[in-house]
Amino acid sequence: MHHNVGGSELSALRALAARFPTIEAAVSEAAALRARLSLPMGVVHVISDVHGEDAKLRHVINNASGELRLLVDQILGDCLSPAQRAEFLSVLYYPREAINALSRDIVQRGARRDWVFETLQNQFKVVRHLRLSYRRVQFEALLPAWYRELFVELGSNQRPEYVRQMLDELAKYDRDWGAVRAGARLIRNLSCDELLVIGDLGDRGPRMDRVCDTLMRQPACRVVWGNHDMLWLGAHLGHEPTMLTMLRFSVRYRRMSQLEEGYGVMMAPLERLVRQVYADDPATRFSPKGEGFREAVTIARMQKAVAILQFKSEGRLLERHPEWNLEHRRLLHRIRWEQGKAKSVEVDGKIHPMADEHLPTIDPKDPYAYSPEEQACVDRLRESFTRSMRLRQHMEWLVRHGSMWARRDDVLFFHACVPVDDQGQVLSLQVDGQDLSGRELMDGLGSVVRRAMRKRWFGLDSDADWLWYLWGGPRSPLFGKDRLSTFETCFIADKAAHKEHKNPYFELMHDAGFVNRIGALFGMGPDALVVNGHVPVKVEHGELPVKRGGNAITIDGAFSEAYGDRGYTLVLRPDRIDLAQHAPFEGVEATIRAGADIVPTVTRVRQYPAPRTVGDTLQGVQIRSEIADLEALVRAYQEGVVTERDDQMELG
Repeated sequence: MHHNVGGSELSALRALAARFPTIEAAVSEAAALRARLSLPMGVVHVISDVHGEDAKLRHVINNASGELRLLVDQILGDCLSPAQRAEFLSVLYYPREAINALSRDIVQRGARRDWVFETLQNQFKVVRHLRLSYRRVQFEALLPAWYRELFVELGSNQRPEYVRQMLDELAKYDRDWGAVRAGARLIRNLSCDELLVIGDLGDRGPRMDRVCDTLMRQPACRVVWGNHDMLWLGAHLGHEPTMLTMLRFSVRYRRMSQLEEGYGVMMAPLERLVRQVYADDPATRFSPKGEGFREAVTIARMQKAVAILQFKSEGRLLERHPEWNLEHRRLLHRIRWEQGKAKSVEVDGKIHPMADEHLPTIDPKDPYAYSPEEQACVDRLRESFTRSMRLRQHMEWLVRHGSMWARRDDVLFFHACVPVDDQGQVLSLQVDGQDLSGRELMDGLGSVVRRAMRKRWFGLDSDADWLWYLWGGPRSPLFGKDRLSTFETCFIADKAAHKEHKNPYFELMHDAGFVNRIGALFGMGPDALVVNGHVPVKVEHGELPVKRGGNAITIDGAFSEAYGDRGYTLVLRPDRIDLAQHAPFEGVEATIRAGADIVPTVTRVRQYPAPRTVGDTLQGVQIRSEIADLEALVRAYQEGVVTERDDQMELG
């Protein structure tokens, strides 16, 4: 025996031997991994601040941020007319809807057999190009079981008549259209090695539930959490301050169908509270956004009722956490009353008249206590949120696939900022009894989020309170402002009182040296590119996503309709990094009927001297480590330290 194997190393080798029980198995895996190092690195698509816009998200994923149109032109440009190209793209983007729209005409023309065959043939010309950057085992994992043999044949392109025979049999049972749909899905899955979403899946837009469904269907999706995501996590746990804040967004933007239809959360308790307490209240400061089935005045009253509940629950939360130094944000006991009317309020030492004096559920002697009607409403809402199995499934996925920050080679991602002072020095926050800042702060808060989710069966504690702090605390890396001025917006007419001041980070991002120092906190080199979302880029005011220093980008492009209906995708490619700016989306029907598409404006952010292979990336470092482990296993087999399992060995 040529080397001593320690106990922990031996345990690791035995665990690996369970997966690769023979020398042949270990050697062949090492060979495949070694070959993979020479493949082009996978394409990563990064989007941010989806805010419930499920239809637009689906289109940006389906057209691979405009990439599929270019690819189809490159591969099939010579053999498709403009009309055929538009039809082919609509089938790629929306196979179910497009086939429903096209199939009757295709059948009437007697062209079904040829149309299905030719569409699949064209799809697999694209597939053969895309699969060049995948290991065979990765590629085959994406093949649907039903159509596996058909797709292997289409991929080899050697027996067209054999393929036609299979399709004829599938057509007898109406399964040939399904093959086309599966082919479109395979192309979309191959066109993007990973989808990375840097926060804020819900709020403002219509359907958080469908956003989660769409992301969960992607073969490789990771999330960097945003502050709005914390509200949904807290609501799922039944944590009142976050639950009520999220509910206020859903009411304000008339997005209650995502709760009622999507998650089975009933609005009846809130409507009952409004009838009991706010029945004749004009609630003029609470006018909702957009259109909907319920009367605007009803929605306004609902929003007011939830806002008061939110301020009460937040006030009690902040009283529990004096260490956060947010006593000045407890405002209900600072209201001055005259003859049962809320006349004025003191904020930061200044007296403001109350723009809405009618606060029937606030007891001036105990302003943060729920009234009996409010308590009944909150209890019922909490039960509804915590019992929603679909919400639980989505939130468990979000935590399992999420983190506070992410790194992809020379690019660092987080949702908002690293909290700093005016001089650019990192600010600390006490978490679990330790003063943490920079990367350590993000990692510590990430642990708290996971812990809050794990402990949900045992009741809520201060871990769940941190979800609220992450949503809107001044030193939260997901928020990056000094305050949430929701109370002032609701009750003070003076707009100066509504001002929220951003953390100095957002101005310092223009300084390349500062950005390099931020990158260094996360182990990045001087070539780091730092990317955040959270703050919409106001293109109409001349703002640009790429900051003046050239090494920081904001990719919150106002994806949601409420913010401008644009949005960005950052695309990390082997040879370059592109920023795709999206136009407003006209809808699925327009895509199928008129060939409408979000054709993005693409800006090159970074160019590499040569296309990068997997071996040039952090993934390559990981693969080399796996190869070294396999080589150690082979030596252990050869030297008898670990025994091969003969039941797996080939005969002869």
